[in-house]
Parts: sequence; structure tokens; C-alpha cells
Amino acid sequence: MKPRRPYLLRALHEWISDSGETPHVVVDASVDGVVVPRPYVKDGKIVLNVSLGATRGLQLGNDALSFDARFGGASFSVYVPVRAVLGVYSRESGQGMIFSEGDADPDPGDAPSPPPPTSAGEGAAPGGKGGKSGKRPKLQVVK
Repeated sequence: MKPRRPYLLRALHEWISDSGETPHVVVDASVDGVVVPRPYVKDGKIVLNVSLGATRGLQLGNDALSFDARFGGASFSVYVPVRAVLGVYSRESGQGMIFSEGDADPDPGDAPSPPPPTSAGEGAAPGGKGGKSGKRPKLQVVK
């Protein structure tokens, strides 16, 4: 499966914008490939306003988000690999989502796991699912 993070990022950006609020992203500025104005980085992170009014040429792609914006009156081209985005939220209400590590890469729990070793005479893997892990999907409440 493809990573979930870029799809969640686009969906939450659209939801927050359609609600008339201002989407912001929290970025881990220490990740390789992140191009942000370093004077605005605090504790290795930066919060970026990614509203359509604050950015020019906003691209929310599967691999990165990029845009031009003004920081302290100076124009700057921002480039952030999606794996560096830690979360997206509304400035006004605080609603949004903090991403888990599993959202950046395909979740190993989503892939079928190999069947457990069996001793001679035993049948198929437990549950008769032919090697599927039998795990239930996990949902997380986002406040």
C-alpha cells in the first residue's frame, strides 16, 4: 500500500480550508531535504501557514509539499518532504491530526504476515485466513 500521510495531509488541508479556517503544518526541520527559513526553526521544528492566501503555488504532492511565501517581508521557496510533516491543524480551532510514523511509510501491520511455524500434523494458520494476521484495524480519536 502507498503511504497514507500525503492523502491525509491533502484531505485535512481541504477540510480546514473549506471550514473557513487557516491550515498550518508542523514540520521536522531536521529531516534531509527540508528547505525552510532557518531563523524561524525552534527546537528543530517549524510551523508553516499553508493557507491559499499565505502561499503562492502551493503543491501538496505525494512526495513533498512546496510553495513560495514571505517570511519577515522576504520571499522564500519552501520545500518539505511529506515524511517531515508531523501534523496539520487549524490555527483557529486547533482541530487536526498529528501523524504517526506509520503514516509516512506503508504500515507493516497492513501487510499480510507470514503464517507461524507449525509442527508436523497441524493444519493452516490460526483463523484459517491463509497467512493473514487477523489483526483488526485501529482507529484513533483526534481531538
